[in-house]
Amino acid sequence: MKLRRKILLAIILLVFIPVIVMGVVSYYNFSSAMEKKSSNFYWISLLETDRKLKFALSEINSISNAAITQPAIQQALKNHGSGLTYDRKQEINNLLINHPMIASFSLYSKTDLVYQYNAPLPYGDMKRQAWFADMEKAEGRPVWSGPGENGSAAGGKPVMIHARVIKDYYSLEDIGYLVIYVKPDILDQVFWESATLKSGDILLVNKAGSIVFNKSGGHVGEKVQFPFLSDGYRQEKDYYVDTYQHEKSLITFLPSHNEQWYLVAVTPLKLIRSESVSIRNIAVILVLFSLLSALWFDQFFIRRLVRSIISAVNGMKRVKQGIFVPIQAHVERFDETDLLIDGFNRMSSQIQELLQQVETEQTRKKEAEMQALVAQINPHFIYNSLESINSMAVLAGNRDISKMVVSLGKLLRISISENQELITMNMEFEHVRHYMNIQKYRFEDRFEYELVLPEPLKLFMTQKLIVQPIVENALYHAIEPMEGKGLIRIEARDAGGDIIIDVTDNGPGFDEHTLRHLADDKAGGAKKYRDSGVGLKNVHERLRIRFGGRYGILVCSSPGWGSVIRIRLPKITP
Repeated sequence: MKLRRKILLAIILLVFIPVIVMGVVSYYNFSSAMEKKSSNFYWISLLETDRKLKFALSEINSISNAAITQPAIQQALKNHGSGLTYDRKQEINNLLINHPMIASFSLYSKTDLVYQYNAPLPYGDMKRQAWFADMEKAEGRPVWSGPGENGSAAGGKPVMIHARVIKDYYSLEDIGYLVIYVKPDILDQVFWESATLKSGDILLVNKAGSIVFNKSGGHVGEKVQFPFLSDGYRQEKDYYVDTYQHEKSLITFLPSHNEQWYLVAVTPLKLIRSESVSIRNIAVILVLFSLLSALWFDQFFIRRLVRSIISAVNGMKRVKQGIFVPIQAHVERFDETDLLIDGFNRMSSQIQELLQQVETEQTRKKEAEMQALVAQINPHFIYNSLESINSMAVLAGNRDISKMVVSLGKLLRISISENQELITMNMEFEHVRHYMNIQKYRFEDRFEYELVLPEPLKLFMTQKLIVQPIVENALYHAIEPMEGKGLIRIEARDAGGDIIIDVTDNGPGFDEHTLRHLADDKAGGAKKYRDSGVGLKNVHERLRIRFGGRYGILVCSSPGWGSVIRIRLPKITP
């Protein structure tokens, strides 16, 4: 995946999607909170409505309770065969028609209609009413039936029916029935004062699923299917969301004081969620703004950044091919991308200059190699000349000259002809041996020398020409000034991980001032020492540079006791 797409995808994952999730979660959380608050509001409203309904019906119950115990009604039911006088009828009317909401009533014995006031319902029709069985089961307690369950709403004349069994005041035997027809205005007054949201409705529903009454006045008597009406219904919350009248609504329910009724508040869900529309709109605006910001960020920043990176990558590919062309910035922005391009251009220029320098050095190296090949003629000329001298010495019978010439040839061959920097310990000691042999002819019998190289150390590698300068120093500074016979001992020994080479002489030794000057080529030491071209300091520095700071030369000397110069080397296998 390209870098630009990766950055855009990262923006979408880190900004765009979180904004969408935040908007959706906020919208649904706010909607849920509104549903809960609306349910709490309706639950309180239903509780207050049920309290008012209970108070309104209790007034009718009180009138009925007082009337059925009066002698006028008791005697009318017990002596119903003799008929009722006008005064008795007026007395009964005064007992029951004393409430503005009571429209009519009927008084029945166990066998027929005894008296009615504007309610000519025959006894047989009364026994076929849906509420009759409930009235007998109540055993004297009043039973209420609303317009939607007693059929009066369907007939166009809705009434509330109050029905009860009348018992004998003394024997408590059933002697008749009282049916009171109450105007529906009593429910209108109760439900009209109920608090509802706009487009909301409050229903009075019985357990059979019939709408007994509702505030809006519509759908009375219709059947509804509410889950809480079924037996065994268990739910912790007293509200839920369901479809009512083909519209998704919030339904809040409350059992009424009447065991057969439920108060139900219904509110269209769109009305509740309209409060959260602003949250939804803000979320949509934020999503669109995030999308536009991502596109703007991609167009004006990511695109330029990626273009700069691609330019740098292409520049690197050209550098790999040996093409050094500066990258031109598309727009001057004075930010990190400009620093990137500028740094790459400077790096490319420096690489080009270094390559040119390397090429120049290679040319010079080739020239030096050619000069070295030409210079090899001189060593070969020297070796050939020495061979000729050696042949003439042999022919003349001078063995000393012959030995000296052979040693000088081998000495020169090791010091001049060997190209490698490291040689074996054996070869280094052979080099010293040839040097000492030549010096023996010069000093004659004025000194002796000893070379001690254990067999196990012969094949270890060492840096070339490190012992000979030390021996030369001993000859010039120790043996030459002596009047007696001198001794130089060169001994190598194993020191664990290192090799120790001690160069010991029996000369007069050196004081501290002389030792400091012997270790410094530029300190004005003996002329012979300076002319040798190789000094103690030179050997010491060569060892330290080659093997590290723990290796080099240690000089031990005291006036009159000779000198010991110790060389420490690492063990290097071939």
